[in-house]
Amino acid sequence: MPKIPESAQELFNTQVPEAIAKNPDKAKEIGAIYLFKVTGDDGGTWTVDLAGTPPSCTSGDKGNAQCTIEVAHTDFKEMLKNPALGMQLYFQGKLRVTGDPMLATKLQKLFSMGA
Repeated sequence: MPKIPESAQELFNTQVPEAIAKNPDKAKEIGAIYLFKVTGDDGGTWTVDLAGTPPSCTSGDKGNAQCTIEVAHTDFKEMLKNPALGMQLYFQGKLRVTGDPMLATKLQKLFSMGA
């Protein structure tokens, strides 16, 4: 079981890049480009490109996302502890998904890759 990150910055600046580097084939199986916009303290914007060669996770909006996830950092941290919360936050309007919503269903695979 991967360690639950303390913040979105720890997740996207350290854990996701390490997991992608260790498991590039698993990352490529997801095969999509995501943009994460996490607001509030310790938030930020990251592009997670799982379609590229090699797959990558970089800071900022690269402008080519197929699925964008927008959420407040406080809600994001709760979702990291309890992934099932994502759907609840979505229906409460606290988690916004734009682009292809089916790609959002593949995110659990990304976060369970572990570092």
